[in-house]
Amino acid sequence: DWPVKEFPSNDELNRLFPDQPVLLTRVDGHAAIANQKALDAAGVKAGDKLTGGEVETNKGKLTGILVDNAVDLVSAKIPSLTPAQFKEALLDAQRNCFAVGLTTIDDCGINVPETEFIRQMQDSGQLKMRLYVMLSDNKNNYDYLDKKGVIKTERLHVRGFKVYGDGALGSRGACLLQPYADKPGHHGFLLSDPAHFDSVANWIAKRNFQMCTHAIGDSGNRTILSIYNKYLDGKNDRRWRIEHAQVINAADFNLFAKASIVPSVQPTHATSDMYWAEKRLGPERVKGAYAYKQLLEQNGWLPLGTDFPVEDISPFKTFYAAVVRKDAKGWPEHGYQTENALTREQALRGMTIWAARSNFEEKEKGSLESGKFADFIILDRDLLKAPENELLEATVIETFVGGESVFRKR
Repeated sequence: DWPVKEFPSNDELNRLFPDQPVLLTRVDGHAAIANQKALDAAGVKAGDKLTGGEVETNKGKLTGILVDNAVDLVSAKIPSLTPAQFKEALLDAQRNCFAVGLTTIDDCGINVPETEFIRQMQDSGQLKMRLYVMLSDNKNNYDYLDKKGVIKTERLHVRGFKVYGDGALGSRGACLLQPYADKPGHHGFLLSDPAHFDSVANWIAKRNFQMCTHAIGDSGNRTILSIYNKYLDGKNDRRWRIEHAQVINAADFNLFAKASIVPSVQPTHATSDMYWAEKRLGPERVKGAYAYKQLLEQNGWLPLGTDFPVEDISPFKTFYAAVVRKDAKGWPEHGYQTENALTREQALRGMTIWAARSNFEEKEKGSLESGKFADFIILDRDLLKAPENELLEATVIETFVGGESVFRKR
């Protein structure tokens, strides 16, 4: 919440850290600012051009701002975590998740070494969290799952790939059909050539894996929806997902239903972006943004997630945003684009049984039924009955995974 709502330059970073490379990433992960030392270490120069990203300059001078694929130029130079650091981070994340009542996590876009490490920690009993892993879009990961096939244990499930279609709306990287309302002539960008997405979809379809593609802008969504429809060819149970499905052109909503494509959404995006979304999109185009009710109507079910660490880890904020569509202070008074709000029951299903269904796991989790895992939480209030202004105060008393208590409020 900086007082000046515009991207900074790296002058202050250069002054504070003249000899240490520094990279600060925007909250959505789609933009960053690097000091000159980091830019030099990565060999970034003014005038560098790349597909699906931007190295920002001002009067021919690097500002330090990197957008989407340009961020990778510098982040690739950051040393990997040691096994000890990765273990500590996983256990810390597990504690945080259990404290807010999360029992299964979708880890969207990791690589083989991290996946194998997670499995080892689960097998040793240290990591009790259940994970649905999507492997990142690279050859090593494709070769790995092609050889292994779907990986399925009680706590680990790997059957899909996370692909990035375009950038984010906040950093103006989301790919739009018409230019940004607040940046004339700029459409954002796809992060790869459409031929790449087509090739990946063809490969995944032949092997019956799941494709999960990040798409934010209406052009990005149209591109991915069209490719999905090409390979899914009508109603099916492949459950290919579009992650975020944030801005949809009115003519494209039916493409979800036509090929049973699953929009996977994170409702806190609506309440985080509502302060400036219309500035980016304009008053007409914004009507097709964060349209959760319209998306739900396409297939009759809609998985909801938190999108942490981009958004808050708390599923109660997800629930509140989906149903109430206000911020924590109760703004706007009548809610934001409430024609696309979900009912409480729809939101609860979206976070449980429909989320499980999007992972091919509805027969083992997502509801309390005989024969399913005893993964559940005890809350201090009923989310279906609590007053609207108390929903964000919901507190987890105890969390259970497989019938075992893994968190208890002290």
